[in-house]
Amino acid sequence: MNKDKLAAELEQHLRQLAAGRELARRDPALQAARTAVKRYQSARLAATHPDLLAAPDTRDAAAFFLNDIYGAHDLERREADLERIAPSLQRLLPYESLHTITGAIALDALTEQLDTAMARVLGAEFDEGAYLLAYRSATAPEERKRQLDLVQQLGDSLCALVRIPLLALTLSVMRGPAKLAGVTDLHQFLERGFTTFKKMKKPAQFVETIVGRERRAMGHIYSGRREPFDVF
Repeated sequence: MNKDKLAAELEQHLRQLAAGRELARRDPALQAARTAVKRYQSARLAATHPDLLAAPDTRDAAAFFLNDIYGAHDLERREADLERIAPSLQRLLPYESLHTITGAIALDALTEQLDTAMARVLGAEFDEGAYLLAYRSATAPEERKRQLDLVQQLGDSLCALVRIPLLALTLSVMRGPAKLAGVTDLHQFLERGFTTFKKMKKPAQFVETIVGRERRAMGHIYSGRREPFDVF
């Protein structure tokens, strides 16, 4: 896929995200339920991967995945930055960086869709049993598989970024221009992703570990297994 196609795909996902979030803003109950689902899942992810969050080699990358890729906080400011400058990105960014950003937004768009579907079923208060029922009834295995495929692709993209010569210097030089352009959040996302993956000894193994555990958890949920998040 060339840069023009990547930029077009990015804009499509950004429009989808903006439409979904505008719909939620008009419905306070749905917005509260979406926030509750995000917080629950963020806590669940931290409980599923405590070793990665604790180990010196992987803890920063694990925190990046939890906070920047799937966070309980709203990523709308980053996406607003992107939507504003999307037409210029294929000129401003190297292919690999544009590919990483597009992958992150594709994942975000699908995750928002799945979270909203579950939020409509769950409301703002629920327990694990209700969460698991909603996971099975409101989202399809094919959608969840696609979500994890996107996590894998994003992880692979970040692994590719750290192999680009002089990218650390380029990102450092871009801090000032990014601030002047009003896209500091977007630049910090790229820099955090690069830095956390660069410091790991085996970044590809880290990605495989997270995705492998989440695939097992997904299979356990759809099969109705007790203790579905026991994936070690």
